[in-house]
Amino acid sequence: MATFNRRKAKGGAGIFPKARFNKRSLHHALGRGTADGEPPLPPPRRRGIYLLPNAFTTANLFCGFFAIVMAMNLKFDYAAVAIFAAMLLDSVDGRVARLTNTQSEFGAQYDSLSDMLSFGAAPALVVYEWSLRGMGKLGWLAAFVYCAGAALRLARFNTNIGVVDKRYFQGLPSPAAAALVTGFIWLMHDLGFAGVDLAWYAWAITLYAGLTMVTNVPFYSFKEINFRKSVPFIAIFLIVLVFVLISSDPPKVLFGMFVLYGLSGYAVYFWRLFKGKPVSIVQTSEAESHEIKD
Repeated sequence: MATFNRRKAKGGAGIFPKARFNKRSLHHALGRGTADGEPPLPPPRRRGIYLLPNAFTTANLFCGFFAIVMAMNLKFDYAAVAIFAAMLLDSVDGRVARLTNTQSEFGAQYDSLSDMLSFGAAPALVVYEWSLRGMGKLGWLAAFVYCAGAALRLARFNTNIGVVDKRYFQGLPSPAAAALVTGFIWLMHDLGFAGVDLAWYAWAITLYAGLTMVTNVPFYSFKEINFRKSVPFIAIFLIVLVFVLISSDPPKVLFGMFVLYGLSGYAVYFWRLFKGKPVSIVQTSEAESHEIKD
């Protein structure tokens, strides 16, 4: 019987070539780096969509949109309250995601887009409708500076998130800037003042908030506070006093608190300048793009 020699595939590989693993790829797969000193690859971020944290982010987005609708209907006190509610929801969604281990890339991007509406576009439109409309070009340009400042602030925060100093924000955070602008509207509306009579004050506060967001001025982040650590009894009593103080007159107390916070960054800046650790207020080089460290 005639025999036939089987023809070998070129290069020694069959139809389905075997996967080739070397020491380098194995170390990368295990996240251990390589023998050449190359750092390990970061673990892949989860790509799922989780209901709980994104529900809070959606509520934040709704509050921002609701504030715009209320401003169009000349209900500026409702608009201000909606933005403060968005601030509360924005502070919760991230903590909920970390506590429940439901962080995802989708959630991070969704949160940034919601913040842009609630703390960027919404406050700019609310203050424009309340007071800046009568100033013509100066009015809408101030509102645009604020809106652009919020967008740049959020973009810079997202790109620097891996190299930041957790203790300080680089520039005024967008929720605090929104509270500064809408808190002034809420307070003046509560006192019975019309927006057209306070146009220049609103213009100055809007520009201050918008420009401070894109500076390098360090603002304390409160991220060092450990909520799982035991505290003395007096700390709980002080929290009760804060709630009582806010509930006694929310417009005055909240606006006063955020005015102090909005000025605290410059106090830190001058203190560092006095100690010989100056900080550039405006970023002039690529090296200054990271958060400021002591």
